Amino acid sequence: MWLFKRFSNLLSRLIALNSFVILLVILVAGISVKDYACFLVNSEQVTGQALVDTLNGFLWKVGIVVFIIVGLFHYFTVRKMMRPIKSLSAAAKLVREGSIPSNIDVRTSGEMKELIESFNSMTETLYAVQEQREEMLRDIAHELRTPLTNINGYLEALQNEVIEGDSELFGSLLEESQRITRIVEMITELNSWDDGNFFSDKEFHPVMVNEVLAKVVTTFQLKLENNFKNIDIHIEQAELLGNQDGLKQAITNILQNIIDYNTEETLTVNGSVENETYTIVFSHTGQFIDPEKKELIFERFYRLEQSRSTETGGAGLGLAITKSIIASHGGKVGIKTNGTCHTFWIKLPLN
Repeated sequence: MWLFKRFSNLLSRLIALNSFVILLVILVAGISVKDYACFLVNSEQVTGQALVDTLNGFLWKVGIVVFIIVGLFHYFTVRKMMRPIKSLSAAAKLVREGSIPSNIDVRTSGEMKELIESFNSMTETLYAVQEQREEMLRDIAHELRTPLTNINGYLEALQNEVIEGDSELFGSLLEESQRITRIVEMITELNSWDDGNFFSDKEFHPVMVNEVLAKVVTTFQLKLENNFKNIDIHIEQAELLGNQDGLKQAITNILQNIIDYNTEETLTVNGSVENETYTIVFSHTGQFIDPEKKELIFERFYRLEQSRSTETGGAGLGLAITKSIIASHGGKVGIKTNGTCHTFWIKLPLN
């Protein structure tokens, strides 16, 4: 069997196996007939037609025996070689039926090994996508349940004439309805960027990123002045290929998050060019964020405290949208914090 281990390609293995089987049959049959012929002539003194008839009968018997033995050897060897393909076929059938199979654990090499590793990677990706989808559906249901329950409760009370409608009640109903609308719009926006994958409806053009940042800061000027006494802004000029509306949305989400959860009076905004990368940094002091869980704030529907986003009308999607938008531009976003002093950073490639 050492011969087959030298061939990594499945086709090469089969060719080598068939060649080996043919050679084995020829050698066994030829050597057996030769030795038996020598025995008959030298020891039994058999010659002429009797020798021919005896050798013909012997050749048939040897051929049948060798065929059975070599056939069994060929069958079990090919069966062992085809085992990974059978496992792969069974797993693919499960995927077709909507199930996600466990990883295929078959020892092989060459192209078959690469194929199985790629299939295992694909099934792991499918499992992760399914888990994310189910988690997102649970989160969406959780986010929509409260406002819908409130609306249904008010409407049932109005229908049963338990309460009478007034401007305050209708204002509460409108507020809950608007909250649902915001959640749906944010989910739509998040899916449109699809975690960083480029879509044809998102056009990228040369953009002066410093102008985008300055416009967003100007839009928030009144809110910033109401929340901060000390505002330090330094923005360097740079151009990159991007989607202007997307970049505005990403920066807006971060600034809104900073304003919603700020606790002190100082804000620093810095945009600078560093090694072909444009880095935007926002520093402030805000509500406590566990440093070990800081990256989770960029996940969908994640809330460090359930009451934080609820009080501000948030749905836990703003920073997730920012992460997807920045990823679509080939950049990264993150946060540095010691618990209360937070530094949000965005890195965008200029090339």
